[in-house]
Amino acid sequence: MHSSSDDGPDLRKEWLHQRTNGALSRFHDRTPLIYRKRIEVPQQVTEWVAGWGGGSLFLTGAIGVGKTHTAWETCRLWLKAFYGPDRPWNGAANIYTYRSTALFDALRPDGPDEIRRTLIKTLQEADLVYIDDLAAAKVTEWTQERLFEIFDERYINQRPVIVTSDVLPPNLGPVTGPRVASRLGEMCQGSIVLMEGDDRRKQVAA
Repeated sequence: MHSSSDDGPDLRKEWLHQRTNGALSRFHDRTPLIYRKRIEVPQQVTEWVAGWGGGSLFLTGAIGVGKTHTAWETCRLWLKAFYGPDRPWNGAANIYTYRSTALFDALRPDGPDEIRRTLIKTLQEADLVYIDDLAAAKVTEWTQERLFEIFDERYINQRPVIVTSDVLPPNLGPVTGPRVASRLGEMCQGSIVLMEGDDRRKQVAA
């Protein structure tokens, strides 16, 4: 006697396929136009996506080497892997992306407290958070404290972050505060990717 799984389609596989395509389509729609083009990512990034060890990813290098584009592509690959058939179903994935300047602005003390607290809680609990150009933002002690709330919660619960910056984690202290820099260094241990090359924007303009 054959079971229904022998004769019928793999409904779970089809369901995951639909969920994956829907999630990727929504992510594509909110990806900035300039970063929608598919690109190759460094081998370390591919290994990080495949690892699922709870660690985070830090992309560093000079201005214009493609850190931001690589990070957006990494988010897409991470999202695709999140719905992989070999992973247990944990609900829909939540990815939040922020430029550091916009994030720090949203965390300012003069904004609505309820909105700020909601943002902090969201970034504490999201499946993946990507912060672009972390060293570029102007900092205050207040902002550093709010940033610590976000990173500390993600650190103790092993929730991943992707960060791009032109300086290494140990040198982020003046911007993020020493506690965040220390945690970020440990979270990204083994997954700090140095991207090299010429400024791509200058090549396009030439």
